[in-house]
Amino acid sequence: QVQLVESGGGLVQAGGSLRLSCAASGDTFNVYAMGWFRQAPGKEREFVAVITWSGGNPYYGDSVKGRFTISRDNAKNMVYLQMNNLKPEDTAVYYCRLDRGIIGSYWGQGTQVTVSS
Repeated sequence: QVQLVESGGGLVQAGGSLRLSCAASGDTFNVYAMGWFRQAPGKEREFVAVITWSGGNPYYGDSVKGRFTISRDNAKNMVYLQMNNLKPEDTAVYYCRLDRGIIGSYWGQGTQVTVSS
């Protein structure tokens, strides 16, 4: 099993920044990628960013390109999401996901990000 714990969410004014962290523990081998998704009230879960575990290649959703940066620390089994120039539409619960390919994917419990206008 894999356990994921997110942290770093909170309330910030538009234009501000937050840094989310996700700590992975348990069966953290054969990891293909880790990433972030978000879900706003009444909306479907949306892809935010993902980073491949071995090559460190990042990919971003269109709505966050140029504002968010994903990074990882393989030694600590951590993934981070630096969020700059936050907008009210970024308000959502942010979920961390760990992908082990055909073995399976795992989700964290989520952390709330609220951006006030």
